[in-house]
Amino acid sequence: MDTTILICAMPDEVRGLEGININFSGVGKINAAWTTHKVITQFHPKLIINYGTAGSLKKSLTGLVRVTGFVDRDMDATPLGFKLGETPYEPGVLIGKPGLICGSGDTFATKRPRIRCDIVDMEAYAIAKICKEYDVDFRCYKYVTDGVNLKSPEDWQKNLNNGFKEFEMNVLNTL
Repeated sequence: MDTTILICAMPDEVRGLEGININFSGVGKINAAWTTHKVITQFHPKLIINYGTAGSLKKSLTGLVRVTGFVDRDMDATPLGFKLGETPYEPGVLIGKPGLICGSGDTFATKRPRIRCDIVDMEAYAIAKICKEYDVDFRCYKYVTDGVNLKSPEDWQKNLNNGFKEFEMNVLNTL
């Protein structure tokens, strides 16, 4: 089956986007991994696209961005001799390739994470990891809604609905 599947965390991120089948994972890495596994085993897609919102660690990153690399900002087994972000007994820290790197974690980031990344979210790393395990092509687009600072929750809520139109026009309409 030559299918492209779109995975988003929650309907609020794509409110108003119509005419496309969207799989909602829920918030967080476990929900994202589980949904990605179900989508792959049920639909056998050739490509999975993740769209959602993200916080930026750089003032120059705004609007819709394409993410190329993914790290787990929660994984810290450094006391056991592993690198920050490295899952014990698995090779490497980065999934994907260098470029724009997203650090995924199960917390809403209000300060800069210790691991090197450009933006933060709560799902992309998990989706990337499951796609890699199943050898499914993966693309990720994030709309930067806020910066990692104490005003982030308010900024996120205010800017939540701005990104899906740009995503639809610049990504979905070109598939």
